[in-house]
Amino acid sequence: MKITEKQVRDVAELANLTLTDAEVARLRGDLDGILEHFEQLNRADTTGIEPMAQVLFEADETSTLRDDVPVPPLGNQAAMANAPQHGAGYFKVPLVIEH
Repeated sequence: MKITEKQVRDVAELANLTLTDAEVARLRGDLDGILEHFEQLNRADTTGIEPMAQVLFEADETSTLRDDVPVPPLGNQAAMANAPQHGAGYFKVPLVIEH
């Protein structure tokens, strides 16, 4: 699969990035290489191979996982205590989208 210059520019626009022509060309090559690698992985025969890891598993007492115990919520005042800027119970953040 080949990435087009238009696709690179579209993704850059979504990420609010301004790219030079040289950066677009370099990223296009990098993304092509990544997709080629995935194509190679997709061609690998994995018939009969069991998954190597699971998210859900039985853990013993030496596990680093903690019990899932409900706790009271933090509360608005405590959450705002270290915020650089806040007002009316909300975090204030700089404007990042100018469209």
